[in-house]
Amino acid sequence: MQRGRIFSVLVFLFVALGQLQAQSRAVKIAVFAPLYIDSAFSGETYKLGRNNLPRYMLPGLDFYNGVMLAVDSLQSEKAPVGVMIYDTKSVSYGIESVLSQPAMQDVQLIIASFNSRAEIKPLADFAKEKNILLLSATYPNDGGISNNPGFVMLNPTLGGHIEAVYRFLHRSYPLENITLFRRKGIIEDQVFSTIANMNKRTPGVPLKIKTVELTDSFTAKEVTDHLDSTRRNIVVCGTLNETFGINLSKAIGSNKAYKAIAVGMPTWDALRDISNGLEIVYTTPYNFTRQDKLSIRIIDLYRLKYAGRASDMVFKGYETMYRYTKLLLKYGKDLPMHLSDKEPRLFNDFDIQATSVNKDYSTTDYLENKKLYLIRKLDGKVKSVN
Repeated sequence: MQRGRIFSVLVFLFVALGQLQAQSRAVKIAVFAPLYIDSAFSGETYKLGRNNLPRYMLPGLDFYNGVMLAVDSLQSEKAPVGVMIYDTKSVSYGIESVLSQPAMQDVQLIIASFNSRAEIKPLADFAKEKNILLLSATYPNDGGISNNPGFVMLNPTLGGHIEAVYRFLHRSYPLENITLFRRKGIIEDQVFSTIANMNKRTPGVPLKIKTVELTDSFTAKEVTDHLDSTRRNIVVCGTLNETFGINLSKAIGSNKAYKAIAVGMPTWDALRDISNGLEIVYTTPYNFTRQDKLSIRIIDLYRLKYAGRASDMVFKGYETMYRYTKLLLKYGKDLPMHLSDKEPRLFNDFDIQATSVNKDYSTTDYLENKKLYLIRKLDGKVKSVN
């Protein structure tokens, strides 16, 4: 495989779709994703061999593949749209360099899959300057953005996820003992303080929550010492750290004498090894059941093209690209007022609301999707709680 071939494919894609821009309703969209193309090539030579790609490359590539499947669907509908793809991990063309190119100056929508907070602000500032929407489709979502009503987080902030977790606990286990396991850290402090503040403000009976701080090298016994073998245990993981979450779930599930339900963070959505025979619940803005006709079609197309299983990132790329392209074509500059429209509905519902850090809501800092699904997983079976 050669780097030039990949570049040629992307150029051909834009030229082929760009031919449609002669029509009056044509729109131009830029997609940013962490593709790590420079990591795959030495000069013009592909250097990763024929084995599996490094894991760090897969999320961005799957998001890109989902976007491209959506482009295929839009092409089949003769949708007048031009699409440009940019690699956020490019060494030769950094984000600032890309944003200065003439091709970016008349873009009408930006779709991004970030994997670094540092990448968010340059794109968000550009979108604000040009008065266009930037849709952040994946985590991380919060790049310290403020006073930017064109920045849209389809994946809610951590605070939004924690508030949803608290409401679930208060609704489902109002009188049971709850143990929150955490590690040291700023994010962990945020999780703890959000839950503690909601517990103080609740109009009902406050939850009975015990907090236990563990080191990263904790043992299973350090976890089970805080569990009760005579009753069901409600356990909350109070950190986004994936290794901590996996080890916590393994520690709880290692002793069958303890019945437990583990409530996790939004990062658990992407962890395959998190359940381990344990019943878990976590929040996600994306609930892909994979049972509907469109899902089955995407699964089949992905298997045919790439000889693999379509991950959730494929579905996220497809849904974001297809849904918001169709809305942009329909509403044009009025798109910000229609971000929560029920149609076209592909897999998920969205509830995009203005968010302000000021209590008087004098400014809109960003737009945030408030719709979250609570997912329950046990022995590989997944279902939505809400």
